[in-house]
Amino acid sequence: MNGLHHVGNCIRPPSEYNAILLQATLGCSHSKCTFCGAYRDKKFALKDRKYLEADFEFAAKYCRHQDRVFVMDGDALVMPMKDWKWLLTNIKEKLPWVRRVTCYANLKSIMLKTDRDLAWLHENGLTAVFLGLESGHARVRKDIRKGGTPEELVHHCKRLRRSGIRLVTIVLLGLGQLDLSLDHARETGKALTAIDPEAVSALSLIPLPNTPLGQAFERGEYKVPDAMGMVAELRELVKHTDLSRGAFRSVHVSNYLNVDARFPGGKAEVLNTLDQALAGGISLKPEWMRGL
Repeated sequence: MNGLHHVGNCIRPPSEYNAILLQATLGCSHSKCTFCGAYRDKKFALKDRKYLEADFEFAAKYCRHQDRVFVMDGDALVMPMKDWKWLLTNIKEKLPWVRRVTCYANLKSIMLKTDRDLAWLHENGLTAVFLGLESGHARVRKDIRKGGTPEELVHHCKRLRRSGIRLVTIVLLGLGQLDLSLDHARETGKALTAIDPEAVSALSLIPLPNTPLGQAFERGEYKVPDAMGMVAELRELVKHTDLSRGAFRSVHVSNYLNVDARFPGGKAEVLNTLDQALAGGISLKPEWMRGL
């Protein structure tokens, strides 16, 4: 039997492993980040509705045991409201058992939505978005061509949170290279504290050969902290991140040390674990286990 219609590489958060993957957009509307090679196989576009209509028919028949929908690709939130209204209406009507709808977002896609738009999306089924915050450091954001200032990032993420949509932020250790390593962690922690998301996921940079950053790394022009440097950076991030009630995780395969805690209660224990690792009391993940 034929499955859902997907084009190119399809990426979803680990937590959405059992979600129905509806590809409503192709690629990423920004597609300039120097470290990212995720969507270089396709140009950004809105998916033709005829494919989505067929996907709904398939999902209605064969995906009745999956109660989540993840809307792809890279920053599907950027879709115009008319397309979101069509999509969420169809999810309600054709997949009525679905209880959670999520997608990726970036700063630009939030900025393009009014407060009323965000509230409508939440009220009509958009449960949560995953946002690649990456860094709260102004120079680092500029260097990696992330787009937007830390101040804009905080302001618009707060807007999103006020709408009721849950926010899961993704940050990337190592983007500050050696000279800005701890500054990057510190400023990122401050931004996270100001935003106060429901969850933070910390990943560690692995330079990819099909990216500008990876090519600069191969030429010796980009210096990534070593294992202990990454753990020190993670500790600085944790130290400066205060969440009123949120998850903090570094369980991605790229990380040298996994932590998984709820803040604020679990913060002291995480700091203690990181201090033990920096003192040599806890073994770090070997390099060969960090493959993507």
